Formats: sequence, C-alpha cells, structure tokens
Amino acid sequence: MLNLLVQLGKIDAETWKTVGIVAGIFAGLAIVIVALILIIGKVFKVNMDEKVTRILENLAGANCGGCGCSGCSGFASKLACGQADLSDCHVTSPEKKAEIAAILGVELKEEERTVAVVKCNGGAANAVDAFVYTGNPTCAANNTLLGGNKVCKYGCLGCGDCKAVCPENAISVTGKLAEVNPDACISCGACINTCPKHIIERIPASAKVYIACNSQCKGKEVMNACKVGCIACGMCAKKCPHGAITMVNNLPVIDYSKCTGCKTCVAVCPRHTIVDREA
Repeated sequence: MLNLLVQLGKIDAETWKTVGIVAGIFAGLAIVIVALILIIGKVFKVNMDEKVTRILENLAGANCGGCGCSGCSGFASKLACGQADLSDCHVTSPEKKAEIAAILGVELKEEERTVAVVKCNGGAANAVDAFVYTGNPTCAANNTLLGGNKVCKYGCLGCGDCKAVCPENAISVTGKLAEVNPDACISCGACINTCPKHIIERIPASAKVYIACNSQCKGKEVMNACKVGCIACGMCAKKCPHGAITMVNNLPVIDYSKCTGCKTCVAVCPRHTIVDREA
C-alpha cells in the first residue's frame, strides 16, 4: 500500500512538472508574440502615417467629396492602404498625381481632362410639370415625392442641389435647369454624387457635343413630357459618319474616342437634344 502511494506521488509530481514546463513555454511564446505585434504595429503605423502625410501634401486639397470620401484626408488614407485609385480624383493636377504615384510605387495612368455636363435640356421652358411642388426646395426632397414634380422622371428638377455643393461655383440654375460652366468646372464629381436623378456625367473637356437627355422612355411618352427630349429615332446613330453613336435603352451614347466633332448629329437631330458645346 505504501509503495502504491509513493508511486502515485511520483506520478503527480512528474505530471505537475511537465505541466509547468508547457505552461512556461506557452507564456514565453505569448510574451514574444505580443512584443512582436507591438513592435511591428508601431513601425507600420509610423510608416503609414508618413505615407498618408506625403500623399495628402500632393492632393489638391479641395475636399470636394467627388472621390467618394468625406475629404482629401480620407482619400489619402485609402490610397495608402490600396483601397482607392488615383483616377478617382479629378481635381489633383497630373504633376501632383505623378508624385503620389511615385510614393505609392504604382504606374500613373494617362488621363484626359474632363468636365461635367447636365444630361437634360428641359427645365421650366420645355419639360412639363406633373404638379406644383411647394415643399422643401431641394432636388432630394422633391424627388422623394412621386419621383419629382416633372412628368419626365429622368429630368432635372432644377432646385439646385448640384449648385449648392459645387466648390468652384461652376453651376448655375436658370429656369429650373442646371448648367455647368466648363471653364470653371474642375470635374471633382461633387455634383454627380449629389444629383438624385443621376443626370450629371463627365465627358472629355475636348468634346464638341453631348446628349442633353437622360430619358429611357419611348418616343410618344417623351413627346408628352418634354419638347426637347430624345425620342429614340436613331437618326444621329444612322447619320454619324464615324460610327461614334450607338443607341442604348432608347438613348444615343457617344463614343468620344471615335467622335471627330463634325456635328452631323446636331444637324440631323429633330428634337435638338444634342448640344453643340461651341455654339
């Protein structure tokens, strides 16, 4: 009996010794891992902060929100983390973008300057009202009521939300229709993100023409809603000598890489929907 107790005691002692050794190893490993995490985290944080600062120094500083971030600081952080692309910013100069690309270690894509245009030419003079709107004088509020007070549910509501957010005062609203001054536009995209009708888009600054309509309705419906809306006759696409126009969802789409600015489309459009930017 005594021998059995002694043996059990030895087993317990050896077991506890083994447990202690294992626990010590794990504790040591835990300390090393925590130390490495703290060291790496500190080094990474310093490098990231420096990179963000350097990027921010080269951004335009417009804080326009056109890139989808709340400001340039947020965009710089996303660039540093590889969560954004330089092409998302249309305000920073090519020279400064080259500096940022060098900081990020990426190749800079060649970009053509763009300007925003309002794809509508309706307004009070041409677009028919469905009802008189007397609520909160913003496009966003107007749009929540049956899609806005226009018969055409694709057109400009003319309350000026785009004008209110434009950092360069490049947008004016006359006769319930917004218009962009291309000379003042920096193509930041603030108006594009704000418009509840999504009728503002970028086109090359060198473009001679653009489609001033966003309606996807068929001809008869468009004629009942607007005097200058596209009726999808397709004449512009048929007559374009360079094949630069195709019809998509009852609307002409211009391929600016093929467009030469001959303005044949402007001449043949029966509704004067295609705008001559040089007129």
